[in-house]
Amino acid sequence: MLIMEWNEIRINQEFEYTKPPIDKAQLVKYMGASGDFNMIHADDETARKIGLPGVIAQGMLSMGFLGQFVGQIVGNHGFVSRLQVRFVGIVLPGDVVTCRAKVTGKDEIQQTIDLEISTETEPGKPSTIGNASIKFKN
Repeated sequence: MLIMEWNEIRINQEFEYTKPPIDKAQLVKYMGASGDFNMIHADDETARKIGLPGVIAQGMLSMGFLGQFVGQIVGNHGFVSRLQVRFVGIVLPGDVVTCRAKVTGKDEIQQTIDLEISTETEPGKPSTIGNASIKFKN
């Protein structure tokens, strides 16, 4: 668990967390939790019929990983006030997803931190990119 305090965070500081490999059971559970019952997330044949290599993970699963990761940076010292992402790659069952964050701004008065965030399944190959803001408690 990361949990950083306000005075420990620096501009350009980077954070990283690697999730365990994604398995099909996790995708099916996420289908139920999210209400996204598109079969490209559960059935290889359906996914291949539309040109995919097989079952793919939900983009929102990667967004959830990033939300959890940013929340772990702030812990109980504040909250995630903004999370925005764009999906730029495919995540497959068996992939190991690495979450990354880089501090791009620190507002001393508002006690906020701005982050560039991303997930990747291979070094230098992002699957999700975006930004987030953390508001620390005064």
